[in-house]
Amino acid sequence: MKQLLRAIHRSEDALLVIILLVMIVLAGVDIIARLLFGGGISWVPPFLRVLVLWLGLLGALLATRSREHIAIDLASRLAGPILRRVLAAVTAMFAALVCGLIAWHSGLFVELAYEFGDVAFNRVPAWPLQLIIPISFGLMAIRFALQSVLAAGGNLPEAEQ
Repeated sequence: MKQLLRAIHRSEDALLVIILLVMIVLAGVDIIARLLFGGGISWVPPFLRVLVLWLGLLGALLATRSREHIAIDLASRLAGPILRRVLAAVTAMFAALVCGLIAWHSGLFVELAYEFGDVAFNRVPAWPLQLIIPISFGLMAIRFALQSVLAAGGNLPEAEQ
């Protein structure tokens, strides 16, 4: 099981690196095209905006993996060990519910984009580019739910790698 998780984590990290490298290369090519040819490549700016969305959501997914996401934990710092465990379980379950709701509704949004034939740029359909929203929030919901169960059992380590 640990080997599977390690492989998933490595693939997440690799995807983030690849997206960032593609963004850097495309932005550089677009800048060079603007300087040399008087105009950039028309599809690069909207594609970079899509890649920013992907990078941000995959980064958020990575933050939930290692529990380095934004959290307000003043109460847990002042609480005893049992209350700290309860607070960790409740807040992780709340985050799982919120992420699950966002995943559900963003899935409906992507479905509507598919049905209406929304176009992102140049004839590229929008829905495949938007799939990252329900997928990433769905995975975050699963991670938060697992963290809630682990926290309730007192088995949640300080930092998961």
